Parts: sequence; C-alpha cells; structure tokens
Amino acid sequence: MFAVAAESTMVLLRVRVLSTRHFSITRLLPDNNNKWHTLPPFSPTPTSLSASASTTALKWVLRCCPHLPKPLVHKLFRLRQVRRSSSPTIIKRVAAKDTLNSGDTIFLPLSVKHIPTEKKRHSDLTPQQIQFVRSLVLYKDPAVLVLNKPPGMPVQGGTNIKRSLDVLAAACLNFEYPDSPRLVHRLDRDCSGILVMGRTQTSATILHSIFREKTSTASDDIDAENRILQRRYIALVIGCPRRPRGLITASLGKVVVDNGKSDRITIVDNSTLLSSQHAITEYHVIGSSSHGYTWLELYPLTGRKHQLRVHCAEVLGTPIVGDYKYGWQAHRKFGPDNLSDVDSSEELCKEEMLPFGLTMNKGSISERCPRLHLHCKQIVLPNIYRALQDVQSPHYDLNQVGNLALTAPLPPYMQRSWDITNS
Repeated sequence: MFAVAAESTMVLLRVRVLSTRHFSITRLLPDNNNKWHTLPPFSPTPTSLSASASTTALKWVLRCCPHLPKPLVHKLFRLRQVRRSSSPTIIKRVAAKDTLNSGDTIFLPLSVKHIPTEKKRHSDLTPQQIQFVRSLVLYKDPAVLVLNKPPGMPVQGGTNIKRSLDVLAAACLNFEYPDSPRLVHRLDRDCSGILVMGRTQTSATILHSIFREKTSTASDDIDAENRILQRRYIALVIGCPRRPRGLITASLGKVVVDNGKSDRITIVDNSTLLSSQHAITEYHVIGSSSHGYTWLELYPLTGRKHQLRVHCAEVLGTPIVGDYKYGWQAHRKFGPDNLSDVDSSEELCKEEMLPFGLTMNKGSISERCPRLHLHCKQIVLPNIYRALQDVQSPHYDLNQVGNLALTAPLPPYMQRSWDITNS
C-alpha cells in the first residue's frame, strides 16, 4: 500500500502486480469527491437478472444520461475516464463492456454536467448552417450516408469541441429516420474527403466490422481486386520518393512528448512490443513538379491513427504538405519562395467564410503556411443496403453484392495546388 499526497487531499493507491509487465491500480475514494459526476447506483431490472441480459457500464451510462452524445460517451470510456465503485471506499476504472453488479456506482468527469442537452445543442443552428451540412452529402440510401468532410471540422465530439460532424449529422441528416447516423470510421480533423456513416444500427454494425476487419486481416498482398474495402487518398508531399510505387510495411506506436502534455505516432522497429500496431500502406507516384513537390496516391491497407502521415514522413522521407506535426523540418526549407513564378495575388485566393468558421480557398502551396494536403478521394465498399435485402443466411458473402464506388472532389485550396504544380 502506497500513500500519495495530492494538494490538500490524500489519495491512497493500492497496487496489485498481475505479471512482470502489468499491474492494476485501485484508488480509494477521497473524502472530497468534487471532480466526479455520480450516477445513480445500478439496480438491475427483473429482465436483466440473467447473465444473458446483463447490463454493461456503457448501457447504464447511456440510460442514465440520455442527453449525452453517444460518441462522447464512447470517447470517455476509450480515454479511461469512467470509474466504478463497488464498495463505499474503492473506485476503479471501468471498461465499456464490463458487466455491472447490483449497487455499483458509476462516476463520470464533472465536465459532462456542462454538456448541453440534445435539443439545446441543435436549436441554435441557423438555416445557412443546416443547408451547409446537407450540402456535404455525396450519397445516401436506406443503409448508408456518405459525406464529403470539409477540412478543419472534427469528426467526433468531445468536451472541448463545440461543433463536430457526428453531432451536426445527428441534427441535420436524419432525413426522417428515427436514429441518427453513426460513425464507422474517422478522418483527421485537417483531412478532407469521404466519410461513411451507417444510418441504422444494423448497417453501422456491418460497416464497422468491415473497416475493423480490413485492419486486422491486412497483409502484404496488394491485389486490389480481392479487397472488400478500398480507400484511395490523394496527398501532396515535399520531395519525391526514391521509387515510383511500393508497399510500406512499418509498425506504429505512440510516444509521449513535452513532459506528458502531448503524444505523437512514430515508427516502431520492434513490432513485437505490445504497444505497436502493424500498418501497411501502398503508394503510387502520380507526378512531380519542378517546385520540389510530388503528388501521391495512397492506399491504406490498415486504418491506424496518423498512418499515412507517419509513413510518408518517416518511411518515404516525404512529409505531406501542411503536416507540421510530422514534417516541421522539411517545411522550413519550402514555402512561397520556391514558387516565385506563381501569381499569388489576393484575387486568386479570395476567401469566402463558410458556416462554423470554416475556410476552403486559402491554404495552397502559394501561401506561407499551407494547410494539410491529404484528401480521401475514393472509397469502394459493398452495397450494404442490397446485402441486407438479399441476405438469406447468417453467413452471407458480401463479395456477392455489387460495390459502391464513391468519389469526393478536392477542396479548393488543394485544387489550386494541383493547378500550380501541373502548370
């Protein structure tokens, strides 16, 4: 038993060694519990007393806090910010799938009390904002909704994010469906392009399994015809890869920097480490310019965080334009000075302010601080709606249905960079 003093409150930690590399920490409840929002103690209903109908921590939070966005609740569990108390003195971290016992108490971060209700969050949208969100729709059927995500808009909500695409979709893109569209994959905040959402619980579950299985079963086989899911990104990079095409197989891992204030993804040489994740990217060179830039087609065979950005910067040695997190040094050598023959007048870069403070025109390579030039151009996936109509058995093969080939145009600033490098 170890005692650790934190300001004026004494917090006790009980450490139990599980193996040579793992240990669990149990925190004893402090007297002052002002940092947590406490939910009512779990009380099973008569229908949930059996093991087959057990209630998980996730279900209890959603039941007690119907006003909280589901993506936010999932994020709290993913970031390990949810606690459970099974006795008056002990509080532990709890996972979303952990089963609750009668009398268990769930604690959430106190900040969730300041999340506005669903009605309040949606009532302040202007007609222009609603029209803008609906203009992002590239395709919809009874099972799938596909958006052209604008750069600069976060996909998922959080405690410090006022507007995110999942919340806006729930407000504007139900199209008279009882359920809100559900995220099945993600794009970086500054990335643009195709974002797929499921319109029902069933279609979202199928789509999520497709994206997840794509990552877990990925191999070095680059035969695109055998892939049930295909994604094609367009990126502008600084420099030029040594080979015009290739396959990058490099595991990724997270490292903490700035004394724990932030983290970044990096290449992990020892892929046997528990924290590493295998990552595979296929790339093709589209063309190079005399200005020192190269356009690439990127095909991620796995879906890891910052995978394309790290593979381009650390493996190919050609960081993506506008990626200052992984390519800061390269950006110091490049800039508008390399484009002395390009007209960068304000008339060409005239900006139109869009709803939610978004901008789309400025940020090309003709400007001093270009934006991230990474765009999900195309996704090919099975026709989920047709599969749900034709399915006759639980082992239905999605390869037997037709594909949906979805394409999103480049944002204006990337299109201008394309025109500059191809002039």
